[in-house]
Amino acid sequence: MRRRLRAARTWIILIVGALLGIALAGLNQTGRGPLALLPGRDVTWQTVESRGVWRVGMDPSFPPFETLDAAGAPAGYDVDLARSMAEIWGVEAEIVAIGYDSLLDALQTGQVDSVISALPYDPRETKDFRFSAAYFDAGVMLATDETSVIRAPEDLTGRTVAVEWGSSGDMIARRLARDGIDLTLAQYATPDEVIEGLVRDDGVDAALIDHVTLRQAQGRGEPILAAGESLESAPYVIASPIRAPQMAARIDAALEALKNDGSLAEIETRWFGPLPEEPATP
Repeated sequence: MRRRLRAARTWIILIVGALLGIALAGLNQTGRGPLALLPGRDVTWQTVESRGVWRVGMDPSFPPFETLDAAGAPAGYDVDLARSMAEIWGVEAEIVAIGYDSLLDALQTGQVDSVISALPYDPRETKDFRFSAAYFDAGVMLATDETSVIRAPEDLTGRTVAVEWGSSGDMIARRLARDGIDLTLAQYATPDEVIEGLVRDDGVDAALIDHVTLRQAQGRGEPILAAGESLESAPYVIASPIRAPQMAARIDAALEALKNDGSLAEIETRWFGPLPEEPATP
């Protein structure tokens, strides 16, 4: 009798252990199970390596960063970036189309391994996600025509500056005015009208515009230049799970490699067009 009870208990323990193992395996596929908490363990990167596929969440509704081509396939700056990084690792980039507001939720629940979707860095999310170094800064730039002597905000005294009404550029211009730079605002309804005002209106000397709009205008051949660095940074970054330190490190290393060998600049030129040549210094 005792032997039968002991044998029964043994079988129960084995069955429960097996079921628990299955449950834990399922949990750890998302990188959120107990095993994922072990020091140095990165289930996300290990799964990418073993699967040979890097699942990248992306909202294909923001050209030129991500869109759908005529055949319905994903295309754009971020698509090329993901594929170039995956090539470095020897895996395939699988683009998973997800609505923008659901991207980080999909990452947190393990539906994707990373998110590349013109995603601005948000310090409030750093408790749940790891963010890469910036690969594009969409912040506000000071733009001028090719013949202008304006090179910095201090040069805007006595000048007329085009801005989109209510935009970050508008707020920066007002802040400069409060700081003592005597400028005049020319307000427009849309970013494209700001570019049009800068290029076509002789009364406009400069513009404060986001870098995406500026690069698109330059790609169309508009004769405008960026004067200096962004006045208000808005870095686009790649997000990975908080428990994926190896994944995050691999992403940063791949971005650095693409930057150093010129591939990142090639991707930008492919989707935005070439930068205008800087005027020769007399």
